[in-house]
Amino acid sequence: MQGGARPDLAMLEIDATLPLSGHTAWQSMPAIYDLILAHRMVLVFVNTRLQAEYTFQELWRINEASLPIALHHGSLDATQRRRVEAAMAAGQLRAIVCTATLDLGIDWGDVDLVVNIGAPKGASRIMQRIGRANHRMDEPSKAVLVPGNRFEMLECRAALDAVEEAAQDTPDARIGAPDVLAQHVLGMACAGGFEPVAFYEEIVSAAPYAGLSWEEFEQVVDYVATGGYALRAYERFAKILRGADGVWRVRDARVAQQYRMNVGTIIEAPRVKVRLARTLRGRPGTVVPRTGRVLGEVEEDFAETLTPGDTFLFAGEVLRFEGLAEDELMATRAGPGTDPAIPSYAGSKFPLSTFLAARVRALIADPFEWDRLPEQVSRYLLQQRRRSVLPGERDLLVETFPRANRHYLTAFPFEGRLAHQTLGMLLTRRLERAGLRPLGFAANDYGIAVWTTRDVSERAALDPGFLDALFAQDMLGDDLEAWLDESAMMKRTFRQCAVIAGLIERRYPGQKKTGRQVTVSTDLIYDVLRKHQPDHLLLRAARQDAATGLLDVRRLGVMLERIQGRIIHRALDRVSPLSVSVMLEIGRERVYGEGADEILAEAEAQLLEEALG
Repeated sequence: MQGGARPDLAMLEIDATLPLSGHTAWQSMPAIYDLILAHRMVLVFVNTRLQAEYTFQELWRINEASLPIALHHGSLDATQRRRVEAAMAAGQLRAIVCTATLDLGIDWGDVDLVVNIGAPKGASRIMQRIGRANHRMDEPSKAVLVPGNRFEMLECRAALDAVEEAAQDTPDARIGAPDVLAQHVLGMACAGGFEPVAFYEEIVSAAPYAGLSWEEFEQVVDYVATGGYALRAYERFAKILRGADGVWRVRDARVAQQYRMNVGTIIEAPRVKVRLARTLRGRPGTVVPRTGRVLGEVEEDFAETLTPGDTFLFAGEVLRFEGLAEDELMATRAGPGTDPAIPSYAGSKFPLSTFLAARVRALIADPFEWDRLPEQVSRYLLQQRRRSVLPGERDLLVETFPRANRHYLTAFPFEGRLAHQTLGMLLTRRLERAGLRPLGFAANDYGIAVWTTRDVSERAALDPGFLDALFAQDMLGDDLEAWLDESAMMKRTFRQCAVIAGLIERRYPGQKKTGRQVTVSTDLIYDVLRKHQPDHLLLRAARQDAATGLLDVRRLGVMLERIQGRIIHRALDRVSPLSVSVMLEIGRERVYGEGADEILAEAEAQLLEEALG
């Protein structure tokens, strides 16, 4: 924070008791609206596009002063986004509800407040967002963090401390991916060709590929030239040829054209355009295809779940689904009083950063720090300490207890949802082998719950080393490999690698493959490669991507190393206050609205009554 005024940061505290789960911050909407009323121009940041739609709708519902409030996220039509940006720059808006689309490149000096709804999940991210307010050297950036639940209060406190110390979470450097390199190899061949030795030396001069061996480089080139051993019989996978001068060049102009149409390494879920269609006069529900303005895009998978008459929330409006016309979703405005679904977006969840997770664990472990927490949070931690125990900064708390004819194991690594989901998948395999018959698991950013038909507490009492073996580091060996071989997630990861590496092309002149067509093509190739060439470049790339992305294996490995010999087990007769938070994730659907909030509140009240009774 050198070179300017120190930021003015605060966490919003309201009279209402926040829940232990959920991220909508619906209790805080009136207070957020009051902040908008009290400032000239406000950016209201949320972490997901889904949450942006919900927040905009809620603020508009209580907008008694008819303030000009807009919505901005990446799925809205580009024309609509530019219109919002122009209105903001002209000072015509009082607030924008936005996602990371306005994190960067925004220099509006009139923005005098940033509101961040939900936990920031990382210190660097919140610093970036704070900087959007009072974008002038001599004025402090002003921001308010709005937690959606009591655990997010802990995250917000940790983030505020990090900003005060100018500390940032620096992610580990990623190793260069083979599929990305394959795309670059083809691009260089299209750009006039490359001489292998000079090209290799250039590649290893880049930090992500500094450890790339010559043999690995040749494997990538061979893949681009032939498709690999299992696919070399098919001419369409042979994209480059080596000339007599030793230079690799693109095979023909068609390959170069296809490269230009498909180049890119950000693979988003397939989408369809949402068009606000016109209806035939006198025939409600009968729409005219390709008429009306485009509002933006939703995921293809979401569109396929809708049936005519279903309503959903998008672009700040409640829309009625009328049907699909080729690559477009036709919709009309729904009448008042409808109960909409909300579009689901892939890849929209930020995991809790390693840096911030460590600070949260430190806050929980040190009672002398609790005075700086909101009273409802410190009271909750005290209840947990009385009922069970709170883990130390490097400990893993494991609780086991019966409930409703089931037996539960909860654990609290505080390592983020991705790592916990992987942990849950591996734990259920081990519990199955132990004969404890696991039925399922649920995870959030803070912990995991596994439920079984057999008593885990009894097994742990009979075998003192059982939990140590259950959480042993070797679960990232054979157990992980066996699970990956069976997992549908690997096919999804392979699909992305295949598109990046050019094995599957989505766009052709005048046409584009649907998500389903891409899935069928890549699934067939995946099965062939697993059977005939299990060490294929793209299978290795998929495993590497899964380990660093969807699975967060590296982070899980660090956690397992940290907790060796530091597992604290409490066998309880009922659920503890801490376990309530993760128990609320069991069977939870992604539903928003007051009805869903009431159901969640009732479930929380029942569980807390059990925990404290």
